Amino acid sequence: MKTVTFGEIMLRLSPPGFERFFQSPVLGATFGGGEANVAVSLAHFGLESCFVTRLPKHAIGEAAVRSLRAEGVDTRFIVRGGERIGIYFAEAGASQRASNVVYDRAHSAIAGVEAGSIDWTPILDGASWFHVTGITPALGKGPAAVVAEAVKAARKAGAKVSVDLNYRKKLWTEKEAQATMRPLMADVDVVIANEEDIQSVLGLEVADTDVTSGQLNLDAYQDVARRVQQEFGPSTVAITLRESYSASDNGWSAALWDGQAGRFFHSQRYDVRLVDRIGGGDSFGAGLIYGLVTGRAPEQALRFAVAASALKQTIPGDFNRVSVDEVDRLAGGDASGRVQR
Repeated sequence: MKTVTFGEIMLRLSPPGFERFFQSPVLGATFGGGEANVAVSLAHFGLESCFVTRLPKHAIGEAAVRSLRAEGVDTRFIVRGGERIGIYFAEAGASQRASNVVYDRAHSAIAGVEAGSIDWTPILDGASWFHVTGITPALGKGPAAVVAEAVKAARKAGAKVSVDLNYRKKLWTEKEAQATMRPLMADVDVVIANEEDIQSVLGLEVADTDVTSGQLNLDAYQDVARRVQQEFGPSTVAITLRESYSASDNGWSAALWDGQAGRFFHSQRYDVRLVDRIGGGDSFGAGLIYGLVTGRAPEQALRFAVAASALKQTIPGDFNRVSVDEVDRLAGGDASGRVQR
């Protein structure tokens, strides 16, 4: 199975462990970003995973490409250009101290990508799935135009299309997000979101829900997922459900609306002791894509996605370095954490 993702990969700089920024003069350097994280997960699951972006042709850009190749991702179609790679600083929170992210991504290479600059025909040849997030079109008019072109090309090529809404208020306003993202939905098969994304990006409110207190109204989620299909077209809507008790402990589950069957599923739930929650949503998206593209029933694909993302949040860094067997073992009920000998 060939999957294609398009977006930005960034340099991630983080202090050691749970230190504050520059508490010591050390920052660990890794790479990550929404669609890149999905591409890495799918490669680890054994799929042919192709990632498309625009990166400068200098040592840092080359290092980003090598980091993807090392995880088994196809980087042949990465466009070279621009002068800088986006950077983000990530400080891990603990207990009652929240995690903190500071972006330094303005004028990055991908922000300069222009409509018509990527030939999607060879990239999507033979592809079963195309995935993008709402972060990429938020980077500027050029990236937004290229996302629209890619979605149209994927539909023409016969690939399924998934979009993780991923609203980022530091990048654009709700009005801008809705103006750009709502028209895309007509060509989308699977929408992935949390309740805040659906409200900010699609303008649909989820009633009587408070994630900070752990109050989840499943009836309201079913209603809003059905409305996404009725008003915008995607037949499958997946909603991640994070109950944030503290920066160290979260409840984690998800729900899925299968519009073709008219059924709503709520997954198993995990209490997760967080090591690194960044990339949790991306690993969920990758797990769902893997489940659906390999022919698992929607409910089983949902269970696989939740288990994959629960495992990711125990791994430092953006990338989810787990196998299908490990995910299936957890989804099957083995959450003991016992040493595997």
